[in-house]
Amino acid sequence: MKKTILSTLSLFSILLIQAQQQRPITTAVPFLTVSADARSAGMADIGVATSADAFSQQWNPAKYAFATDKQGLSASYTPYLTGLANDISLGQATYYNKISDRSAFAGSIRYFGFGEIELRQDASDPNPPIVSPNEFALDGSYSLKLSEKFSMAVGARYIHSNLKVAVNNNDATAASSFAIDVAGFYQSEEIAYKNFNGRWRAGFNMQNLGPKLSYDNDEISANFLPANLKLGTGFDFILDDYNKLGVNLELNKLLVPTPKVENNNGVYSGKDMNGDGVVDATDFNLSNEDYRKTGWVSGIFKSLGDAPDGFKEELKEVMYSLGAEYSYQDAFSMRLGYHHENISKSGLRYFSLGAGFKYTSVKVDVSYLFSASKIPNPLENTLRFSLTFNFGDKYEQY
Repeated sequence: MKKTILSTLSLFSILLIQAQQQRPITTAVPFLTVSADARSAGMADIGVATSADAFSQQWNPAKYAFATDKQGLSASYTPYLTGLANDISLGQATYYNKISDRSAFAGSIRYFGFGEIELRQDASDPNPPIVSPNEFALDGSYSLKLSEKFSMAVGARYIHSNLKVAVNNNDATAASSFAIDVAGFYQSEEIAYKNFNGRWRAGFNMQNLGPKLSYDNDEISANFLPANLKLGTGFDFILDDYNKLGVNLELNKLLVPTPKVENNNGVYSGKDMNGDGVVDATDFNLSNEDYRKTGWVSGIFKSLGDAPDGFKEELKEVMYSLGAEYSYQDAFSMRLGYHHENISKSGLRYFSLGAGFKYTSVKVDVSYLFSASKIPNPLENTLRFSLTFNFGDKYEQY
């Protein structure tokens, strides 16, 4: 489908979700934070402390050290903004290989395509130029079990963003950056309780830690990567040899500084930057300049305590998700979840449903999202699909 440049502006306005908000935090390449696999999406984007699967690269690569299959290959497809266009989508492919019972390596590619966009100067232009903006990320990871119950992993990521459009012979060079991840995963042995067996899980992942991304090689125009900290925990109720129920909780916070002054259609709110007792356009310009000059390393530390309204606002920046997964003989799964973000930051709140089907070494997962807020969700009423192939030797069931 061909769209005008106005559609692109609408797209970005939805992606950034700035309407009805007080002080949202926006970053470059937000596609890195979108759940690509249907299993995690079915549990409201939970994955840092769930059991290991082929898609662990996005959530917590340390889980690969606990994988029960030697190798796994997966692919997923996510339609995006289906209410606006039919050719915007996110795709991902992942491969992992267990080197031994204690270690594994993995790699993946994520591609976000914005479809075809017509650059019309006016409605009478019969042959407008057409561009296809896109972004992608290539990454790899290595995980190692430091004990029988705990593993860690490091990952590296190359990010390429080709969104700048040439107008009047302006430069349209793509932007690129790199980032690293540091992750850990804990999984207990199976524990016998009175009426069932159980297993505890916990994990963390510091993601997308890297230099800001700029199209103009200019510090002032550069944007922060979506660095974030994920913390999660879960428990498996192992009811018998056939039935298992896993429950999970995940917290996520962007490691990006909070804007000090917000401009909402000419109404300014936030910190008085020049101390004149009035929050106005001067404060907004000073705040914006100070924000743009902040480096990515110092920005990570500032993000933990720089909200203008103090600790209360810092808590508002923490997103949380609750999810559950029922499995029968590891052949059939049903999932549900709820995701919550504060209205003053992004306002996204939604429920999700999902299911999984496995036959021999092939697994198919699907998920569906229902919005629970007035803020438009770019994935609302969208089916997501994932396909996984597991092969090679089996390792001991963890």
